[in-house]
Amino acid sequence: MKKYIILWLSQSVSGLGSSMTGFALVLWAYGQNRSAMSVSLMSFCNYVPYVILSLFVGGFIDRHKKKTIMLMSDSIAAVGSLAVLVLVLTGNLAVWNIYVINVIIGVTNAFQQPASAVATGRLVPEEKISNVSGLNSFSGNLIVVFSPMLAAFLFAAGGLPLILLIDLASFVFAFCVLLFFIVIPELPSEQTNSSPFAGIAEGFAFLKKEKGILYIMLTMALINFFSRLTYENILSPMILARSGENSITLGVVNACMGIGGIVGGIIVSVKKESRRKATAIYVSAALSFLFGDLMMAAGRNVFWWSVAAAAASLPIPFIMANQNAILYKKIPAIMQGRVFAVRNAVQYSTIPIGIILGGYLADYVFEPFMNSGSGPAEILEKITGRGPGSGMAAMFLCTGICGFLISMMSCFNREIKKLN
Repeated sequence: MKKYIILWLSQSVSGLGSSMTGFALVLWAYGQNRSAMSVSLMSFCNYVPYVILSLFVGGFIDRHKKKTIMLMSDSIAAVGSLAVLVLVLTGNLAVWNIYVINVIIGVTNAFQQPASAVATGRLVPEEKISNVSGLNSFSGNLIVVFSPMLAAFLFAAGGLPLILLIDLASFVFAFCVLLFFIVIPELPSEQTNSSPFAGIAEGFAFLKKEKGILYIMLTMALINFFSRLTYENILSPMILARSGENSITLGVVNACMGIGGIVGGIIVSVKKESRRKATAIYVSAALSFLFGDLMMAAGRNVFWWSVAAAAASLPIPFIMANQNAILYKKIPAIMQGRVFAVRNAVQYSTIPIGIILGGYLADYVFEPFMNSGSGPAEILEKITGRGPGSGMAAMFLCTGICGFLISMMSCFNREIKKLN
């Protein structure tokens, strides 16, 4: 646990730098053309290579040193930030440059995330996995709270180059900690030859036997789809549109989203494991959609948007902690790289679709529809209000209803219930 705490602290510092850069680039990209689609494409270009490559990297991760994979992946991602810095300083940065760099980062994430997941299982006792998930949620949401405020302050002080320099400095710190202070145990039996396709087959063969885990991945793929349609896709454009492009308002809403996650993470990190872990996953997801998305749809000011953001994020650590507890207990250590890689491909396969569809629906369907003055639009206006951003608010209404229903229905799946 001591080694993991050191690794967690260093990775959190690096994550803060990356998050500040991401927040600044979203503001920059939206300011170029006032398009939700441009913001959606940034995430889309990140997730597509991540999902595709995740199918093939599992065997590679199980056969190679997790520490080396993490170091190389983070280094390549840092080169991307360095490229953005050079483009900014030379006055040549364009939105399409960010798309290309996000593709590269998506490739590195396909290797880094499952390697990190396996490393966590090697460093942390099994009975502490749920608590560690809460710890990760705590740090991740703490970053969500502070990165927008820090990014806004630093952007005003030194512009995008200053933020990028801090991002690179945080990478160097995390790289050195992992390189010199962390030893990740390796299993000797992992050093076997296996083709990428064999790794895919072995991962799916395991899931064929463990149908409950497979169904969790499939249902979470649906939940991720609706989540990415709105909260993690068009939230920033909607808040900017409805607040007169007030970046402070957006920062406050993002901060409140982080606060909700921090509270949830603290609770998860200190509480005992849930007895009915599978049920806890879907009840938490249902509450997030019910109180988060629906309240965000009906909100008209920064207070209600902030309350909705906190309500949406507070249950998320419970979802992650209970899912991780099930996976680490059910998947043999020697198989974890392959199964986690397949999990990433399956569970996150819907994210690029949700991202690109969310931007398209916002710009070309819901926003024009809510401004059409038609009868159905006038009915929805009683809930969402009218004006710029009302179409995106209507999307939150739809995802809140759909996500809640899917989450509750998943609770009654027979194979999933067996995991309790």
